Amino acid sequence: MSEFNATLVVMAAGMGSRFGGLKQVAPVGKNGEAILDFSVYDAIEAGFNKVVFVINRSIEQEFKNIVGSRVEKKVNVEYVFQEKENLPNGYVCPPERTKPWGTGQAILCCKGVVDTPFAVINADDFYGKTAFQKIYNYLKEQTNNYCMVGFRLANTLTENGSVSSGVCSEED
Repeated sequence: MSEFNATLVVMAAGMGSRFGGLKQVAPVGKNGEAILDFSVYDAIEAGFNKVVFVINRSIEQEFKNIVGSRVEKKVNVEYVFQEKENLPNGYVCPPERTKPWGTGQAILCCKGVVDTPFAVINADDFYGKTAFQKIYNYLKEQTNNYCMVGFRLANTLTENGSVSSGVCSEED
């Protein structure tokens, strides 16, 4: 019986302009761990055996030194670069655009690197072990399908400022 392979895609290309630095690598744990260290650990425990970090080329060395050096000891790691010019054929980046395009483009940047069922997370969000277990099990059991682990919006809000959140609703 062959092993089931699943990839965790971690979107970590943000430049932290509102935060004032690279919040995806900011230490929060007692040993200097970033939030994404906990997510990667939970994903590995759930069964994911590859991590693809989507980063901005300008933070490559710092990101690899701070996070990659720890994660690469535990799981197969690859890096892709989200750059504003990395667009599908026929699309052109307007000259005034200064930032990458967002989640859809981040996933597109993984083309050719991710060839297994995969889950996508934000580097600076905490999901918890149960979320990774649920999505890994679903990916392992289903074929040619997609899914999402969702959280009740009220359970994700903080008193420390506002955030942008997507709201999903279900029909039928």
